[in-house]
Amino acid sequence: MEIETTLATEIQAAGEKAKYDAACKRLLSEKSILAWIMKSCLEEYRDCTIVEIAEKYIEGQPSVDSVPVSPDETNPVILGMCTEDASITEGTVTYDIRFSAYAPTTGEPIRLIINVEAQNYTTGYPLLKRAIYYCSRMISAQYGTEFTHSHYERIRKVYSIWVCASPPQDHQNTITRYRMTEENLVGSVKEELKKYDLITVVMLCLGDPDGLEQDSILRLLSVLLSDETKKEKKKQILRDDFSIPMTETLERSLTTVCNLSEGVEARGIAKGLVQGRAEGRAEGYVDSIRNLMANTSWSADQAMTALGVPAGDRQKYLELLAKQ
Repeated sequence: MEIETTLATEIQAAGEKAKYDAACKRLLSEKSILAWIMKSCLEEYRDCTIVEIAEKYIEGQPSVDSVPVSPDETNPVILGMCTEDASITEGTVTYDIRFSAYAPTTGEPIRLIINVEAQNYTTGYPLLKRAIYYCSRMISAQYGTEFTHSHYERIRKVYSIWVCASPPQDHQNTITRYRMTEENLVGSVKEELKKYDLITVVMLCLGDPDGLEQDSILRLLSVLLSDETKKEKKKQILRDDFSIPMTETLERSLTTVCNLSEGVEARGIAKGLVQGRAEGRAEGYVDSIRNLMANTSWSADQAMTALGVPAGDRQKYLELLAKQ
C-alpha cells in the first residue's frame, strides 16, 4: 500500500512539475521579457529600446511547444514556430520558444529560438553541444523556405539562447556567447562578417540575484523564475526596476507560475512525508504543515490535502497545531 501511495505521489509531483515548466515557458515568451533578453544578449539590439524591440522587431506572436519538426518528418518547415524534434534515431528534443525578428540595421529577418530549460545544467551530456545542434537544425530547415537550390546567400542567421536555472556554482550569474569567427592561418583574408556569422549560442546561467546590478537580465530572469519570490514582489520588481507593464496576459502567466510553484513545493514535501511514513517516522509533520501554510495562502486542511495526510490523522495534527 505504501508503495502505491509513494508512486501516486511521485506521479502527481511529476505532473505538477511539468505544468510549472510549461507555465515558465509561456511567461518567458512574453514580448517584453524576450525584448530584455534580446537587448542584453544580441548585438543587433544593443542600441534599441525595450519598447522598440517588443513592438517593432519581434515578428508575430512567439510560439511555445507547438509544431513537431524532425529529420524523420516529411515537412521540416519551422518558420517562426517552436518545434519538437521527435527523431526516431536521435530521441526527442524541444525548441521551447520560437519566433522570428527583424534586424534594426538591415530590416532583414533573423531566426531566433529561446530554449528555457527547467532541468539542471548537468544532464549527462553537454548542453552546449545540444544548443549547437539546434542551431544546425535551424540552418538546414531553411532549405525550401528561405532558399532553394544553390542560393545559399539567402541563409538567415540563427540564435539559440538558453536560460539555465540550476547551473553548477562556477557557472552561476554568467552570460557566455559562442559564435563563428574568422582566423587566418596563412596569409591575410578579410571576408564580410555576414557571410559566416550565421550561428550564435548564448548561455545565461542564473544564480543568486543578490548583488547583481538592478537592471541586470540575470536578475530579471532569476526573480521571474524564482519559486520563492511572491507574486506581488515580482510585479513590483518588473514594474520599478525593468519598466515592464503588467498586461493582462503577463499577470495571468505570472499568477500561474506562482500558484504552480506552491504546488511543486507541496508535492516535494509530500513525497518526503510518504517516505517517512513508510519508514515509520512521523516527526516533522506538524512543522511541514505549518511551513506550507506560512509560504502559501492555504488553510491547514488544504496543506494536509497537498501533503497527503490521511483523513483519520488530520484531527490529531489540527490539535497539535493549536497547541504550538
